[in-house]
Amino acid sequence: MIVDTHCHLADRKFRDDVEAVIARATDAGVAQIISVGAIGPIDCDRLTVEIAERHENVYAVVGVHPHDARDCTPERIAQLRDLASSKKVVAIGESGLDFHYMHSPVAAQESSLRAHLALAVELDLPIVIHCREAERRLVEIVRESGLPPRGGVIHCFTGDSNAAREFLALGFHISFSGIITFKNSAPIREAATIVPDDRVMVETDSPYLAPEPYRGQRNEPAYVTRTLEMLASLRRTDSTALRAKIIANAARVFNLPPAS
Repeated sequence: MIVDTHCHLADRKFRDDVEAVIARATDAGVAQIISVGAIGPIDCDRLTVEIAERHENVYAVVGVHPHDARDCTPERIAQLRDLASSKKVVAIGESGLDFHYMHSPVAAQESSLRAHLALAVELDLPIVIHCREAERRLVEIVRESGLPPRGGVIHCFTGDSNAAREFLALGFHISFSGIITFKNSAPIREAATIVPDDRVMVETDSPYLAPEPYRGQRNEPAYVTRTLEMLASLRRTDSTALRAKIIANAARVFNLPPAS
């Protein structure tokens, strides 16, 4: 068994066959799925929660993506607060900073991140963080605000070993996606070897970033096993042992029931 700790089941690319996607994941040994809304309007978060409530092994995360941070108004935070009343919502996010695409101004991204950190504290939930080319500023803001007591996850890690060490020092868990299967991912692969066993996670970020040999195709939660295999190889450990550690880490951070 394994857990896909980050995907987007409400994405339009899954709209026609999300039930089949979930079934294929189960057949592949994916015991639990963490589905993240956050992309686009609040409707994406609502659908994410609806999907989670229909499936015992699917859980939801709600938030505003850094790309859409300009839309993170107090009213939007209030809507997220209401959605988080569902027992299937296990975290707030993905929030964070993206200085690569810059779809929202820096000030808006930073304000949104602070609002998400505060909401996670208020609701006693962990936070899921997106960070791209903004590691230094993200560390500064989390140091100022503090990591929520329930902790947090740097999802789809794209930094180097130095960035990983800084995130670990703050108390974050670090999740690796199919990017580690790409040949040009040497710095990320190196970082994957230094994260302690009790802080490492694995994800698909599907429908994006399909691992080899599926690169360029639509990604699915079922493909998380490919990333797990690469992660185990990089860490020179048995994949079965790594699966157990990741399941335990996800259960602890997201307060999940025992996987079955």
